[in-house]
Amino acid sequence: MTTQTPLAQKQAAAAPRPAPRTARRPGIRGHRPWTPWLYLLPALAVIGGLLVYPVYQLGLISFLEYTQAQVSGGEPTSFKGFGNYTALFADPQFRQVLLATVLFAAACVVTTLAVGCALAVLLTRVRALPRLVLMLAALGAWATPAITGSTVWVFLFDPDFGPVNKLLGLGDFSWTYGRYSAFALVLLEVVWCSFPFVMVTVYAGIKAIPSEVLEAAALDGASQWRIWRTVMAPMLRPILVVVTIQSIIWDFKVFTQIYVMTNGGGIAGQNLVLNVYAYQKAFASSEYSLGSAIGVVMLLILLAVTLVYLRLLRRQGEEL
Repeated sequence: MTTQTPLAQKQAAAAPRPAPRTARRPGIRGHRPWTPWLYLLPALAVIGGLLVYPVYQLGLISFLEYTQAQVSGGEPTSFKGFGNYTALFADPQFRQVLLATVLFAAACVVTTLAVGCALAVLLTRVRALPRLVLMLAALGAWATPAITGSTVWVFLFDPDFGPVNKLLGLGDFSWTYGRYSAFALVLLEVVWCSFPFVMVTVYAGIKAIPSEVLEAAALDGASQWRIWRTVMAPMLRPILVVVTIQSIIWDFKVFTQIYVMTNGGGIAGQNLVLNVYAYQKAFASSEYSLGSAIGVVMLLILLAVTLVYLRLLRRQGEEL
């Protein structure tokens, strides 16, 4: 039996040891760049069937002459190119409806965000029982179908039987007769069924903010409004981006509330928005190609608004 000298022991200890070999499991292959797409393939197939193909058909019909005569087979389908879009933008009613839709959607988005953010902050200030009651009430409004909520609001503001006019002493005032009062009534219903999403999302974001940050701002003497403006809002910006884009998409394509509460667009179409206008063109007038063209215009507007908003945030260095 041989013994090593102290010098040999030190050299052996200082020598680098070989890295341990990891045993490869049988059946596991190396990473492939297309492997993630295999997991996404089922979802992409569903999205392609439910979204891409209908959008393709919508765009195709918008370039054709497609009316009831073509649907019934009485006349052949012909290609019109951009003729439908030219006729659409030359129509003064379309331009009026487009402007009304943009202004109405903007008012709905701003009001929804204001109400939702204010109630989210309120939830952080009240006790557990009032917070639970407010959350249940908001979720109940959120879960109510649009047609049901619209019918209830029409009854509440009915000039003959509605309790709102009696409480306010307005007599037989008709909210749906005037253009602006009808839009205001629909706006209230849209905000009522939309603010819970903003409230719950922003409340979750506020709860994720470290309490030390809010306490430090309060100790510095900042008011609640200043704490929201200078502390909460910058930290919640990615969440606010999500709820803003969602609200723009939802409010820009409002259909049910306008159709139910104004009886198809109001007197002489004074409360028409693009979705209702497209429905009238496609199904009431059987001009399916014009209705499809309106749908394509709406899609392009929503895509443009979303991309511009995201680009502005990227320029400011925000990560979504």
